Amino acid sequence: MILNDVNPCDSDGEEISLQLSSDSEISSDEEDSPPSEKRGRLETHECLTETAKDGTVWREEQVGRPLHHSPIEGHVTDGEPTALARRKVTSRLQSFLCFITLEMLRTIQEWTVQHALQTQHENWFMAIPELMAFIAILLLRGIVRLPSLHDAWSAKLGLPLINKIMARNRFKDIMQHLRFDDKDTRGERVATDRFAAISDVWGSFVANCITSYNPGRHITIGEQLFPTKTRCCFLQYIATKPDKFGIKFWVACDLKSKYVCKIIPYLGKDPSRPPGERLSENVVMKLMEPFMDKGRTVTTDNFFTSLSLARRLHSRKTTLLGTVNKIRRELPDSAKKNLAREEFSTQVFSTSGATLTVYAPRRKKTVCLLSSMHSVVETEVTRKKKPNTVTDYNSMKCGVHVMDQMVRKYTVRSGTQRWPVAVFYNMIDIAALNAHVVYQACTGVKERRVDFLLELANELAQSHMAAKEVNEQNLQQQPPTPDVGKRALCQVKCCCRKNRATKRCMNCDKFACGKCIKEVWQCQKCSQNL
Repeated sequence: MILNDVNPCDSDGEEISLQLSSDSEISSDEEDSPPSEKRGRLETHECLTETAKDGTVWREEQVGRPLHHSPIEGHVTDGEPTALARRKVTSRLQSFLCFITLEMLRTIQEWTVQHALQTQHENWFMAIPELMAFIAILLLRGIVRLPSLHDAWSAKLGLPLINKIMARNRFKDIMQHLRFDDKDTRGERVATDRFAAISDVWGSFVANCITSYNPGRHITIGEQLFPTKTRCCFLQYIATKPDKFGIKFWVACDLKSKYVCKIIPYLGKDPSRPPGERLSENVVMKLMEPFMDKGRTVTTDNFFTSLSLARRLHSRKTTLLGTVNKIRRELPDSAKKNLAREEFSTQVFSTSGATLTVYAPRRKKTVCLLSSMHSVVETEVTRKKKPNTVTDYNSMKCGVHVMDQMVRKYTVRSGTQRWPVAVFYNMIDIAALNAHVVYQACTGVKERRVDFLLELANELAQSHMAAKEVNEQNLQQQPPTPDVGKRALCQVKCCCRKNRATKRCMNCDKFACGKCIKEVWQCQKCSQNL
């Protein structure tokens, strides 16, 4: 009614216009408020992404939040001997012969005897038991380290058992002629195989390591430098190792038992490696080939670890955990910066099939770990706030290093100028370590490694020592060869009492007189065949 009485021309309309404008602002605020709330939720839940130099897209994740990729079901059983090894192994010698087989010993015997005959030794021979006794002396010398070879046979410093097994000059004679291949055809094989001087024996040894044991879930891959300064084209120098010079081997070993699953020598540039493939990826794929598709986890250092390797292993149902070198192009730029990070801080990135953890153990230093086995990255409730990826890596990285320390403690290594002999020493060391693991698993006997090696040396030399005792007894029963112009007493005495004789029987090697000898009527051809 009031509005109807008011003349619009007399009124300036400010209040009406203000009321309308205020109403319009309220209505506009009410209409615009929902989009602003929606925009705020998008900003809070939006994930930060970063692209690396090679085009890999990384998404930053929250610590403790489940990641998007699903984990692979892990291998559930621990390492154990294969069924073939369980059937064979009942003693220490049989466990050792699982790796250094009789066929390998026959190969070494054949080429050793051949080399001795070619170097003006007309009647030189070495039987398989004598070669096993030779290896036994090597093991005993590894248990008791002496300054020189001659001290092992010393009356004051040496072991009495070594004197019983073999004479020192015979040991040196076998060492001088020890060979592992045909020297006449080596020149042709070296053109395609730098390891030709021992490749046949080495290949059999590696195959035996693979077929004798099933490793557990966790396998560690690393490098071993076997110390030697022999002249060869693939000798390596590594300044960070205790012994700077040596032959390098790539090793894959079981984490729990330290069993050497597979080992490959580094021989320089490999012509069989596909062009464009990294050496580290090629090595890991070769070492892990017999153990793929079982849900196992590989632990590597920053030389091997890469995103492409993690994806290749993931396609074969195998996960990877390892430190990453910061020069890798697949890492995001923010993971390479150290200046702006707080101490004990953790940053997590994820991409397809892998997780990157950036942890700062102290100021201005970060550690990058790549993992395809963790579905969530959590930090422990301690002062250092270590993520579970770092804790797991610290517990699984030591397999190869501990194995190398165990081998070095009782190594059979000795000074040599021939690199195949140095490789043979490393083979004996690893075979003894693996034999100890298999023997304990098959028999259930827990035994110190030094006791195992001592008993193994006794079993290796037992057959040779028994044959040696028989020969000594036969020699004691026989009278000495008479001097020139004199005759010995007849030992047969089937047709005489105290006759004298100058000739021995061709079968029993006893002196026989003319009455006790039986002449056989033979033609000249048959007598020559005898």
